[in-house]
Amino acid sequence: MLFLFFDSPIHSPRSMTDRTDKPWAGRFSEPTDAFVEAFTASVNFDRRLAPEDIEGSIAHARMLHRIGVLNEAELGAILDGLQALRGEIEHGAFPWSVALEDVHMNIEARLVERIGEAGKKLHTGRSRNDQVATDLRLYLRRQIDAVCAEIRRLQWGLLELAEREADTIMPGFTHLQVAQPVTFGHHMMAWFEMLDRDHERLVDCRRRVNVCPLGSAALAGTTYPIDRHYTAAELGFDRPSRNSLDAVSDRDFAIEFAAAAALLMMHLSRFAEELVLWMSAPFGFVRLPDRFCTGSSIMPQKKNPDVPELVRGKAGRAYGNLIALLTLMKSQPLAYNKDNQEDKEPLFDTVDTLRGCLRAFADMMPAVTVDRERMYAAAAQGFSTATDLADYLVRKGVAFRDAHEVVGKAVALAEATGRRLDELGLDELRGLSRHIGEDVYETLTLEGSVAARNHWGATAPEQVRAQIAAARRRLQRVERPPGGP
Repeated sequence: MLFLFFDSPIHSPRSMTDRTDKPWAGRFSEPTDAFVEAFTASVNFDRRLAPEDIEGSIAHARMLHRIGVLNEAELGAILDGLQALRGEIEHGAFPWSVALEDVHMNIEARLVERIGEAGKKLHTGRSRNDQVATDLRLYLRRQIDAVCAEIRRLQWGLLELAEREADTIMPGFTHLQVAQPVTFGHHMMAWFEMLDRDHERLVDCRRRVNVCPLGSAALAGTTYPIDRHYTAAELGFDRPSRNSLDAVSDRDFAIEFAAAAALLMMHLSRFAEELVLWMSAPFGFVRLPDRFCTGSSIMPQKKNPDVPELVRGKAGRAYGNLIALLTLMKSQPLAYNKDNQEDKEPLFDTVDTLRGCLRAFADMMPAVTVDRERMYAAAAQGFSTATDLADYLVRKGVAFRDAHEVVGKAVALAEATGRRLDELGLDELRGLSRHIGEDVYETLTLEGSVAARNHWGATAPEQVRAQIAAARRRLQRVERPPGGP
């Protein structure tokens, strides 16, 4: 069973006029069935594109005036009328109508109602096919810029946290088993680098978004002597599209954004999972501010990490929207098909999900506090300096495979006697290899382990600070930090 829901400001038939026929009604001998009218309408969701639709219409009107289709008075009336509609929409006073199907026809009909015959000339040389493709690109371009700004805000927060905890030792994991000690600052910089690639992908995606379809008309272009380069420049596009069939029919730019968004949400989900683990009692590594947590209705002691959990869960929405868009396009013949009406809700949902999750993380991460003692104690478990002992033996001339066997025996001895590696006596260690000397204990400390990894990209505090400084310079080359000079 299909249920159709529309927000209350949408009316059917159109409330401002008794006219219920469509702009294309001349071809038809009977009115649209009421259910079909509701089923095929998109205005309940595509009215989000109203600012872009008006922006595109303003540029199109100026171009029509430039080529002589509109005179000065008509252009002035159209521009004034569109600005008035913009105000109505911003103030919630615009009378949206399902009978007029979509955002484009609602705005056009309202414009004609306000300014008369001049409004009917606005659609000269264009179609709803190139109009919606243009609106979507304008919308997505703006949203990519907003998403990129939120990524950067989160990255600045991670740099702040990484610098604060550059010396804090924690266990590094593989297979969620203690592997080697690392610094918390190094771990935060891993998240930073993932986000940097996400930012790069979105910036690259924006280049392909920033192409203007306007003037492609329905599918074949138009017979009017339009100036597409002028319109593209007016709207801030890099260039007009090169093929009219392609311009109106493909949504690969939206799919590419959805793919980049899914990757970004995957990264946020991984961050969220670690925060959830680290906040649990068995770990106790971090604390989130109360304003980012909730309690239990029955267990008064609970402090639940709902924000990270929701971010982790919302990744599935982004994945689903990507698959929905791919499936939508997979068998469509050229050119435009009504199927493409279904591109907007997945795209809008991905934008909303992504921006909300990024905002939550960007607000939350600088306020995370770290329990350094718990992290240090956890890093001391699981024989995390075993690899350092093997490297020590290699530096003494032992082949790595032989060193690996010696360390394995040392771990077995420590485990059997309930001790750490650095708690084994020197005689016990020398009993495993004559190459072990008193200096071995410098290698077996957590501080010695992280300090020894002192090369570019590694976990030594010195290197972490160098990475943070380089990241700050990299970001400052293109933008100032929030609140910066």
